[in-house]
Amino acid sequence: MTSEISQSNDTFVHPQTFFVTGFTDMPYSNYYYIFLLFIYILTVLANSLIILLIYVEESLHSPKYVAVVHLAIVDIFASSAVVPRMIHSFLFDAQVITYEACLSDMFFSHFFAAMESFSLIVLAYDRFIAICFPLRYHIIVSHTKMLKILGMTWFLAFIIVGILVALITRLSFCKSTVVTSYFCDHGPVYHLACNDTYPNFIMARIAMTSIFFAPLTIIVCSYAAILNAVLKIGSVEGRRKAMLTCTSHLILVAIFYILISGTYIASMISGIHQNARILNNSLSATIPALLNPIIYTLKTEEILNAVKMRYKRRTAELDTLNH
Repeated sequence: MTSEISQSNDTFVHPQTFFVTGFTDMPYSNYYYIFLLFIYILTVLANSLIILLIYVEESLHSPKYVAVVHLAIVDIFASSAVVPRMIHSFLFDAQVITYEACLSDMFFSHFFAAMESFSLIVLAYDRFIAICFPLRYHIIVSHTKMLKILGMTWFLAFIIVGILVALITRLSFCKSTVVTSYFCDHGPVYHLACNDTYPNFIMARIAMTSIFFAPLTIIVCSYAAILNAVLKIGSVEGRRKAMLTCTSHLILVAIFYILISGTYIASMISGIHQNARILNNSLSATIPALLNPIIYTLKTEEILNAVKMRYKRRTAELDTLNH
């Protein structure tokens, strides 16, 4: 596609628009977008329900569930940053995006992906303190401290992704303006530039390490310490209960990082087909956000008990009204 290009100054040439390709020669791709829309609706409903449940159930008003609510909010925003844009672009043939809108799309998509990763670190920290320092848990992890930690993750994500996107503005796009992705992805965009992209390459590696690989390493190390603490518990039942409190979080970590790591490693080793990359990246941006509230509901005893108690109270109230 030939895009009308305007020269901002003697050095930088910024296109007025980009063209986002999406899938190429993939049959029935429209059905996939409809599937993502269905996933998006379920994601918003499921995460909204878990936020509402934690809000109304006083037994769940603890620092841990502040972090769970935060993850649910991030899940909604992360899906909202990806799916509506995909539906608008590819179901309604609106694949042309302005330069400014492209940068905005890039920022929010990467920002909330970073927040998903950082939210999982916070939950790992909570489990680490709860199991390794159980007697000091309420001193170390208070509501105020949890809110401060969550605030720091937003600041850190903003700085990393902000620099990542800001460096795009130093690039000249005097060749193609066709972005081979499903959104204005950082890599496919900066590779289109015709001037020096080395700072963008370095920042991309820093961001990938800071947002995904460093958090995963921290989580693995925290669980190594947790496992060591659990093995020191005298009773089998005690060890079982301790590990059960981590089950839901471990499943979320596996789902989130395996999808992302698989794509990244495959692209580095032997390359990956555009359609496969788009499919995997779009699923990693949407499926974890749907599964998070479901897994936390089904695998967390406290939430299951809260749901059962609320159901019993509601049933009792209806019986009272009927009689």
